[in-house]
Amino acid sequence: MREQLTTRCTHIEEAYEFMLAYAAQGLATDAGSGAGTQVRHFLGRLDLALGGLGDVFRAVVAAEQPAGGEHYAAYIEVLDRDARSSQAAVRLVLAQPGISSQLVDNLNASIHLRALLTDVFLVDEILKSTQPAKA
Repeated sequence: MREQLTTRCTHIEEAYEFMLAYAAQGLATDAGSGAGTQVRHFLGRLDLALGGLGDVFRAVVAAEQPAGGEHYAAYIEVLDRDARSSQAAVRLVLAQPGISSQLVDNLNASIHLRALLTDVFLVDEILKSTQPAKA
């Protein structure tokens, strides 16, 4: 489960980095460009990474039982809520017939996505600092 959580965090971070670059291109639509095809790919992968993100972190905590584990439950609820809010915004963008750079810029600016990114950065650092001992 730890590997799955790490992979999801990586996909979220990569999608955001791509979206920053896409937003800077000034494209009116995603149709007819390589970047346009890629934006749907990255948004789709982001959507998948967000689904059940809190549950995956919860499973890691349950399996590894880290010190201070009792403090994780409340934070996982925050992560889960932010992931669901961000996923709703991502799905709304994906439902559009054309995804402009401006639309992606507005998604990037969404407080929901920004909160999620901060959550993911924190989770990522926790995972790095609590690496289980290798056998």
